[in-house]
Amino acid sequence: MAEEPMSESRHPDLLRADRSGLIVIDVQEAFRPVIDRFDEVAAACATLVAGFAILERPIIVTEQYPRGLGSVVPEIADQLPENAVRVEKTRFSAVGVPEFDDAVTRGRCGSWVLAGVESHVCVSQTVHDLVARQLAVHLATDAVSSRTPENRTLGIERAIRAGAIPTSVEASLFEMLEVAGTSSFKQISQLVK
Repeated sequence: MAEEPMSESRHPDLLRADRSGLIVIDVQEAFRPVIDRFDEVAAACATLVAGFAILERPIIVTEQYPRGLGSVVPEIADQLPENAVRVEKTRFSAVGVPEFDDAVTRGRCGSWVLAGVESHVCVSQTVHDLVARQLAVHLATDAVSSRTPENRTLGIERAIRAGAIPTSVEASLFEMLEVAGTSSFKQISQLVK
């Protein structure tokens, strides 16, 4: 089946594969024992990474002070394509870290799907700063968490009030696919089973 062209009449809040990238914030080993639902969030982030890799879209992964907190978890690292950008940081917001800002600029995406931890600290602050830069941020709410469910909820609510569009792993991937029957659709369908 031939790939169908993307529709130009889509709602502006829907993700487009040709205009979207992925940012995964600080899903690191030291957080595994303390973050609520960590294994679910890590698996959801790994699915996003694999899906964005299939679609050949930009992927940025941040690591908060990896010398002390460890690297990104293996379930995500194993899915990273060679061209993914890994950024070490000590700032809570990734925005303002030169390597991160450069990667966002090079990605040439008007929309970014954001996932990771902690939703009320690094995720929230990054969302706020990206929105302030006039970028569309789609927060994958099933791929974010914090140490407590209350802080997870607070982070999600604050991000949405700041202008983030709530989404999920599946919603974001299928929005970018737009049509069924393609090879990308078949590969991503296998990821979300």
